[in-house]
Amino acid sequence: MSELPLRIVPLGGFGEIGKNLMVLEYDQDILVIDAGLMFPEDDMLGIDLVYPDITYLTERAERVLAVILTHGHEDHIGALPYLLKYLDIPVYATPLTRGLAEIKLKEAGLLADTEVHTIKPDDVLKLGCFTVEFFHVCHSIPDAVGLAVTTPVGLVVHASDYKFDQHPVDGKLTDVEKLRELGERGVLLLLSDSTNADTEGFTPSEQRISETLHGIMAAAPGRVIVATFASNISRVQQVIQVARHHGRRVGVIGRSMVNNVRMAIDLGYLDIGHEDLLSTSEMNDLFPERVVIVCTGSQGEPSAVLARMASDEHPQLQVTAGDTVVLSAEAIPGNEESVNRIIDDLFRLGANVIYQELSDVHVSGHGSREDHKLMLSLTRPRFFIPMHGEYRHLVLHARTARMLGIPQENITIIESGQVVEVRRDSLRLAERVNGGHVLVDGLSVGDVGSVVLRDRKYLSRDGFLVAMVALNRTTGEVVADPEILTRGFVYVAESEDLIEGAKDRVWEVLESPGAASGVRNRIKDALRQYCYAQTGRRPLILPLVLEV
Repeated sequence: MSELPLRIVPLGGFGEIGKNLMVLEYDQDILVIDAGLMFPEDDMLGIDLVYPDITYLTERAERVLAVILTHGHEDHIGALPYLLKYLDIPVYATPLTRGLAEIKLKEAGLLADTEVHTIKPDDVLKLGCFTVEFFHVCHSIPDAVGLAVTTPVGLVVHASDYKFDQHPVDGKLTDVEKLRELGERGVLLLLSDSTNADTEGFTPSEQRISETLHGIMAAAPGRVIVATFASNISRVQQVIQVARHHGRRVGVIGRSMVNNVRMAIDLGYLDIGHEDLLSTSEMNDLFPERVVIVCTGSQGEPSAVLARMASDEHPQLQVTAGDTVVLSAEAIPGNEESVNRIIDDLFRLGANVIYQELSDVHVSGHGSREDHKLMLSLTRPRFFIPMHGEYRHLVLHARTARMLGIPQENITIIESGQVVEVRRDSLRLAERVNGGHVLVDGLSVGDVGSVVLRDRKYLSRDGFLVAMVALNRTTGEVVADPEILTRGFVYVAESEDLIEGAKDRVWEVLESPGAASGVRNRIKDALRQYCYAQTGRRPLILPLVLEV
């Protein structure tokens, strides 16, 4: 009997930025690595968040052993509550990642029923047929790890998000010696982050941010407001260190930022006491040149602190002339327009706004091309699959691997949903599974699908037109003049002729032979043709026929 293959099942994070969730499957054992979300794309109108579709896992729930979290960013832990709502499995994470994950589980009401374990880089886990080792990696958040998983077919290295930073904020380097030891042991398959595959050189050190912040705080005449991700604990620590050097005190605002900072202080990841953080009243009352505020909203989220301050709608903080606002994050693709709008609004309020195009206020946590070369050289894998990036990043990362001597037939580029089967001497594509999106709109999870999004696109582009008709339930005769209601299509007061013409088309349908049969569809077709002929636009047509 031939050896069973190891199955790599990517449910998110391959050919896209975010929603990272990968599955290792051998025989009856399934291991989940990460459970992340992503921000909605431009065409996902009204959508708040996007989760991976986990149907593949829920259909095999009794075989899932555990989920291991590599670090605490939203694109790696944000979908954890959604995952654990359907799967009763243990969670393994490093201390800071565990703390961030537990905040999410507590908010979702799942913490009490979830088995959560703390891991350290030198731990070894035995989960079914998998033996899991860890190695520390530098990223833009402390406590990030990669995984080395010994499987029945060989050693698999999941490098997660990493860079080879020689001066990390927490002083902990990527574990080069562990990676070299794994390479000497023999790596069957490497899966490695591709986000910056189109960037030459090594990714700069996080210390560059500290140098920039020193210059900003020395020159700022008033308050300094720094917007970043709530999970970017390393960036918060940099702000604290630099503020202290310039005689400033730090406060944090924004629910997720406050929760994460409090947890990080309790675990010893931030060099500050709870009592040393500014209250909101102190942020307003202290001399401005002594105040630094760290807040959420670097991605232009409308409900976050920075957006509400930019629109002058925050109940506790107002941006005033003399404030310096620093956007210490790079806009995720799709968020650029929202971020630019906030920057403009902040300038209108008199603030001095500093962002990536003006200064080095953000450094990527993802390795660039030379980082990729070093990872490949240390691990020397037989097979290679690039992950975590849009399709062009995967292609470029694959080219780098080919340049370093990995044969073309030993490299495969896959997108979310494409299963790969790995044996000791082969790598082949298998079937496709559902690697799609689950859309979150307010409290609705998964209720919004392609039909709803299509209607929203129609509404956003051409608006809608409602034709209301009242018919006698017994005779089918029209009992009142049809009414036309529009929103986002034309301004009624200036388009009386158009509206009257639409009513005439409705009357033509109602007075035609056999009008009672299929009247809604006939009104819809008539008005669609009329609106396009008159305006060149196609509003959403909604016939409303009432029987009275």
